[in-house]
Amino acid sequence: MASDQSRAAPAWRAWYKTARWAALRLSIFLRDLYQCRGCGKLEGNTSLLVCDHIIPHRGDARLFWDEHNLQTLCARCHNSTKQKEEQQTLHQRGVWH
Repeated sequence: MASDQSRAAPAWRAWYKTARWAALRLSIFLRDLYQCRGCGKLEGNTSLLVCDHIIPHRGDARLFWDEHNLQTLCARCHNSTKQKEEQQTLHQRGVWH
């Protein structure tokens, strides 16, 4: 049976709920002119955009907050292309928290 600690969300997940992340996310969308770097679609509705980590941070604060490691993707590109890429590497990196 898993301990309560092993079932808890990783501490870095809370970073996504900070004002700092919200501001950084919007600044990346503005920098990229609200254009998906995957398919090129322009999207003014930020709820349909994802501020994506180019190199997965896996809890590394330096990578998480690095604006050069962030790009704008539409939800479709993020949920298809990026997620497939990450899923394909699971066997290489094992399970991480």
